[in-house]
Amino acid sequence: MKKWNMMLVLLLIVLASSCKDTPKNNLSDHPATNQTDRVVGNVEQWQNGDVIFQTSRSSQSKAIQIATNSKYSHCGIIFLDGADYFVFEAGDQVQRTPLKEWISRGEDQHYVVKRLKNADKVLTPAVMKQMKNIGEAWQGKDYDWAFEWSDDKIYCSELVWKMYQNTTEVELGQLKTLRDFDLTHPEVQKKLKERYGNNIPFDEPVIAPQDVFESENLLTVGSN
Repeated sequence: MKKWNMMLVLLLIVLASSCKDTPKNNLSDHPATNQTDRVVGNVEQWQNGDVIFQTSRSSQSKAIQIATNSKYSHCGIIFLDGADYFVFEAGDQVQRTPLKEWISRGEDQHYVVKRLKNADKVLTPAVMKQMKNIGEAWQGKDYDWAFEWSDDKIYCSELVWKMYQNTTEVELGQLKTLRDFDLTHPEVQKKLKERYGNNIPFDEPVIAPQDVFESENLLTVGSN
């Protein structure tokens, strides 16, 4: 039992690390520039509130993919600011990142974009304003290494899930607990042994990027 508990703590840290290995980018670091002719893909098809997924190139990404039975290990929300597209994400901290830069960080620059069902009815201008306000209020919050469900610190899929739930009451994916992840694969165990922690929150709510990706409330609208 002690060995199992230790592995759960380590998985918690590995999960957090998969989203975290992204450079810091504050809102003030990225003045508005015309990116629409440079962003990968046909940006005209993207809308405010679309959710974008990628596979992180962090050292922990493989372990998180195996542990959560997931292809994707990072996600964020697309917003349009004038003619420019950016992604609200939780990297080293909550930040907005130009879309092209965000895409370039992923494995093979591959991404998938999903959209809320009935987005034209649910994501009204008032709702989008509220969602943006939440993103701005959380700007600069540190990444959540503890993978806790508080708003003091935020991890990537938690950011997406909460921004939607708080503004639309739509839940993008079913919450799980730490008990639900697969710790048996050697690759996962290898990464888990690199980190250790105590005070295991066995029943802490968790939302992984793959859980958001598989949400029945989202439809795929594009990829590369």
